[in-house]
Amino acid sequence: MQKLNLSEVFEYVENNIEVFHKKRIQSLDSLKLSMVLKRKNPYLYKAKNVLTADEIVRSIVDAHISSSEEGIFGDWLEGLAIFINQKVYNGWKSGIAGIDLEFDKDDKRYIVNIKSGPNWGNSSQIRKMIADFSTAKRTLRTSNSQVNVVAVNGCCYGQDNNPDKGDYLKLCGQKFWKFISGNSQLYTEIIEPLGFKAKEKNNDYMESYAQKINKFVKAFIIEFCKASGEIDWVKLVKFNSAEK
Repeated sequence: MQKLNLSEVFEYVENNIEVFHKKRIQSLDSLKLSMVLKRKNPYLYKAKNVLTADEIVRSIVDAHISSSEEGIFGDWLEGLAIFINQKVYNGWKSGIAGIDLEFDKDDKRYIVNIKSGPNWGNSSQIRKMIADFSTAKRTLRTSNSQVNVVAVNGCCYGQDNNPDKGDYLKLCGQKFWKFISGNSQLYTEIIEPLGFKAKEKNNDYMESYAQKINKFVKAFIIEFCKASGEIDWVKLVKFNSAEK
């Protein structure tokens, strides 16, 4: 075990945080109005008495952004966690399906599936993770029957006060960052460098966001509003749900 050098962590964050901001903009630029309209419930908007194209467009774009950013930033945090673990425990990005990180500590081989937060999946997704853990354990024991393999679901934020799930450990927030780094305060120490050039990058993002909103509102009015300006709900529902 090596002592974690925080300056190296800060340097990694500053050198790589731009990847997150670029992917945010790429995700927004690739968004198509027809795609998101087919995913949303038009009956809900009518029931809520939504009256303007702008309100519908902002609602669907913001919902997409919320979901997309969680995934994009979760992937970025996974990279940070692996980098930190490599520095401390010589860990490595696993080549086994469903496993993100492997490292050795206290005569144990830890196999880690990294998620953004604790409420990441439904029961079938959790079963899939457990199956991946089981397969990984068999794979590792085939090459080394003496290896003691411990499966961990690591969550970058949040809490879980019952970490022992039987088939695996679930370590969230402070427990996770301490587990991969040996530093109990790392979970707070990494928050400051994440803001590197955040204002500048967010201004770039908001320009793209405004352009997307304006384009979508214009297209929505042309396709789904009557000459009077009223939303044509029948046409919208048919677009969303009619048989093909």
